Amino acid sequence: MTLAEKFLARASGKPSVKPGDIVLPEPELVIVHDGYVESAHRQLAEIGYRRITRPERVAFVTDHQVIYTSAASIARAHANRRIAKDWRIGHFYDAGQGGHGHLFPMETGLVRPGMFLFAYDMHCTNFGAIGAFAMRAGPSVVSVLATGTTWTVVPHTLRILLHGEPSGGVHPRDVGFWLAGQLSAGQLGADFDYRVVEFGGPFCERLSLAGRVALCNTLTEIGVLNILFPPLSPTGAPSDDTWLYSDPDACYEATLTLDLSQLAPQVALPGSPDRAVPVADTADVRIDHAYLGSCGSGMYEDFQAAAELLAGSRVAPGVRFIVVPGTIETAKRMAREGLAQRFLDAGAVMLPPGCGPCAGGAGGPLGPNEVSISTAATNGAGRMGAKDAHCYLGSPLTVAASAIAGRIVDPRGSLRPALRNTVSP
Repeated sequence: MTLAEKFLARASGKPSVKPGDIVLPEPELVIVHDGYVESAHRQLAEIGYRRITRPERVAFVTDHQVIYTSAASIARAHANRRIAKDWRIGHFYDAGQGGHGHLFPMETGLVRPGMFLFAYDMHCTNFGAIGAFAMRAGPSVVSVLATGTTWTVVPHTLRILLHGEPSGGVHPRDVGFWLAGQLSAGQLGADFDYRVVEFGGPFCERLSLAGRVALCNTLTEIGVLNILFPPLSPTGAPSDDTWLYSDPDACYEATLTLDLSQLAPQVALPGSPDRAVPVADTADVRIDHAYLGSCGSGMYEDFQAAAELLAGSRVAPGVRFIVVPGTIETAKRMAREGLAQRFLDAGAVMLPPGCGPCAGGAGGPLGPNEVSISTAATNGAGRMGAKDAHCYLGSPLTVAASAIAGRIVDPRGSLRPALRNTVSP
């Protein structure tokens, strides 16, 4: 079996499964973010539910509305606290108690290699970075809360082997944008809708956890069901759990071998992360707003790479540069090791850990016709404020370089010589 099939067989109590089978997997954890708790509670209350199944396995995370910007957000926070108490939720993370729900659970060990879980939000695919399998339940998470599971179709698996060493200034997020664009446009000749992508190859073997997260996060937006890497232990070392690897004779729907050595930094044009083009194609697009953070680029290494590029520079006049650490621990480390000071000295605005502007512009939103370059998870119309704003996506390096220049630029022109020949984390 492939690793995805192993996960679903194990969670469903079956010796084996194959693509197309319908199973009822039981999760070890269910994650619901703060924007959906109240709605889930109301739906279940309307049909008579006063309790949920296995509340000790449920986590509520507060990351979309960390700073309350309206009376409605204050009321929602009060309701979430009440519901967590009434339902006896096993893991409740209020504002300031974790950070982004797709990042801190790996950091704290709440999510571990080998776990199967359901979550409301599609970017739970991040957990594939450590070898955990998280499926987006969406509104069906109500069924999971009520009954402990929901029916699931076993997916096909697409294996992607990445080779080559990109030039300095090319970040794993660039690889993610390029892959999303190539797959979506049919350039790679492989189906991806409701598929699991299993990554391997020399490039992936060198990736840090932050780099793995960047790849797990970006492909989700084009309809990939999940992304999996070989497992990592909490220390970042490869896991020795032998079942957490695909079998040598596993049947993949397709296997792609790709060379990244000629890849340039990418920018996703407004509308979707798969609208990827080389950054040179957007050169000199003036910006009003830059944002560094989100579940795709909110780990310490992302901020470290961007801070190295700042190197004493200042944010361009007229540009708002919003920096949002992904987790509480990342924020502490940034303060402890001087990164926060470097961003503040450059003129950036630091917001509390969480989703930041990516959650519909909750903190640092965009106004009408404004232009942004960011590391947000996606860039559809209205994602970060006004519906007629223009949201470009780039890597942490591209965002930092553009914030300094006041326009979208290739970050390779801003790297210090010592950094130009290194692969970004």
